Amino acid sequence: MEPVRWGILGTGAIAKQMAAAIGAVPEAELAAVGSRTLEKAREFAREAAERAGASEAACRPYGSYEELAANGDLDVVYVATPHPMHAENSLLCLENGKAVLCEKPFALNAAQARQIVAKARERGLFLMEAMWTRFFPIMVKLREILAEGSIGAVKVVAADFGFRADFDPESRLFDPALGGGALLDVGVYCVSLASMVLGPPNRVAATATLAPTGVDETSAYLLSHASGAIAALYSSVRAQTPWEADVLGESGSIRVHSPFWKPSKLTLSRSGFSDEAMEMPYEGNGYQFQVEEVCRCIRSGLFESPVMPLDETMEIMETLDAIREQIDVKYPGE
Repeated sequence: MEPVRWGILGTGAIAKQMAAAIGAVPEAELAAVGSRTLEKAREFAREAAERAGASEAACRPYGSYEELAANGDLDVVYVATPHPMHAENSLLCLENGKAVLCEKPFALNAAQARQIVAKARERGLFLMEAMWTRFFPIMVKLREILAEGSIGAVKVVAADFGFRADFDPESRLFDPALGGGALLDVGVYCVSLASMVLGPPNRVAATATLAPTGVDETSAYLLSHASGAIAALYSSVRAQTPWEADVLGESGSIRVHSPFWKPSKLTLSRSGFSDEAMEMPYEGNGYQFQVEEVCRCIRSGLFESPVMPLDETMEIMETLDAIREQIDVKYPGE
């Protein structure tokens, strides 16, 4: 079969990670990259070709996002721009008939997310949020353990994701115009994990410490669910956290060891049994698993991934909106 031909929209650090991952997947091919300048696109294409051991001609550079989206040879475009541009860039690609993998957070808010999903469904095109954590082998194992009922009904999900960054009002982490703050940058991983295990919450309680720019530098949130389960989550861009996740059930627990957002190990603990440690190491940077999922879905004629479905992505954005409302974080234009 012909490889799935990828374009990358944006040339930042995460775009480079994805370029390497695409090059590591046999059924995928990096065919084009788009930047705001042709010079940056050419540099990115040259570096990607060097890493993949391919000719520079294999990845065509474009000096605008519009030119990339109009490329008729692409099957899917990975959107790797800053948060506030996700909706605009995803819609551009969908309007041009391209399937889209959009970096998390999927959009700046739920209203934008619904607009993107509606366009993909209207055009009959594949669309997925790039929540790469879900596709690691150890996360597949976690879902299998839960489906087997090994720890009974889940009562608590606890997770954290924080790192230490110095305050800089011009950094994307602290700039409201760039969708800054801990919640959208790293807290989304915690919310997505809770959603994967428990589904959408029916109540949200949140608190935060805000940076001088008005975005959350540290935030904590409790999500209550109709089942009676609770998710206790926190995130920060000003403090290093353990990066662990716990799923606690009536008859046992699962710990996804650090870093839970890029996992390779978990421990299953059950009453009356010895702890069971499981490790699933992998080669590469880990992004290849979501690349494989996108290729599988496109080749199977699917319009969304059953592992990261679009309705759930919209529910996650609604939860993020509810948290931001409570901590009083708003972005320009909202």
